[in-house]
Amino acid sequence: MIEIQNLTKSYGQIKAVDDISFTVEKGEVLGFLGPNGAGKSTTMNIITGFIPSTEGTVKVNGFDIMENPAEVKRRIGYLPELPPLYMDMTVSEYLGFASDLKNVSKKQKKSQMDDVMELVKLTDVRGRLIKNLSKGYKQRVGLAQALMGSPEVLILDEPTVGLDPKQIIEIRKLIKALGKQHTIILSSHILPEVSAVCERVVIINKGKIAAIDTPENLSKGMGTVSKLSATIAGPKSSIIGFIQGIYGIKYVEPHVEKDQDVVEYIIESDKEVDVRRPLFFAMAKAGYPILELKSLDLTLEDIFLQITTQEKEVI
Repeated sequence: MIEIQNLTKSYGQIKAVDDISFTVEKGEVLGFLGPNGAGKSTTMNIITGFIPSTEGTVKVNGFDIMENPAEVKRRIGYLPELPPLYMDMTVSEYLGFASDLKNVSKKQKKSQMDDVMELVKLTDVRGRLIKNLSKGYKQRVGLAQALMGSPEVLILDEPTVGLDPKQIIEIRKLIKALGKQHTIILSSHILPEVSAVCERVVIINKGKIAAIDTPENLSKGMGTVSKLSATIAGPKSSIIGFIQGIYGIKYVEPHVEKDQDVVEYIIESDKEVDVRRPLFFAMAKAGYPILELKSLDLTLEDIFLQITTQEKEVI
């Protein structure tokens, strides 16, 4: 659905975006991540046609943004970090204005506005001035305008900024539902949100792509160790000694004392060695039962910090 090839944007000697390429499949929800100044907003502005690229191509459903800008823009709904709202309009007036800009037919205009307002829960405030709405409702109005015209692609830049925890959950569910009908690029600083919603992530740093994959595959591919959490009943000093004697285990540390002689241990091992069975048999032989054993995969936040820190160190 979206093809980005060798995209570059230069401001004098500075390259805000430096020769990046990636694709987004139809119906995919893609997380687009990076620290401040990494080039995220510049890339999204190029995809949506707000600014031109210096080099490279962007195609949406086969249409080139430079050669067929009207066709591309007609297929994209964009929610920038600061929604472009007219504060002296009511919600209905503003969405009607957005509909006209997107050439929604008069026959479909009212029903589409009703459907979108119902979808993002704006029906009860449709007659209120936007300037009198809370920040959360203003964000919903911005999302509603992005949905007008039934675009095939949604580009959402920090869609949950300013929302309370309940509203964040609601918008998260909405984005997942929208992913069944739209191709979505989601940029957010709330990394658990990206993990919950996105099928793949692109991490950009200093204008270059640092990683592309599913959060699960990135977690498996990062680092040289595997981490386990093991809750074991028995004397701490003896258990640590037994665990340290197992082949492949590099590090063990008591983490949380859950009860008398019941401790959760954090265990690190060589990535190539599965230590779960040897750990089970060693504890069983010693008579110390394992009450809980679970893998501690890297979170998306861990991955993001590792990748961006590594990139800075290389530079």
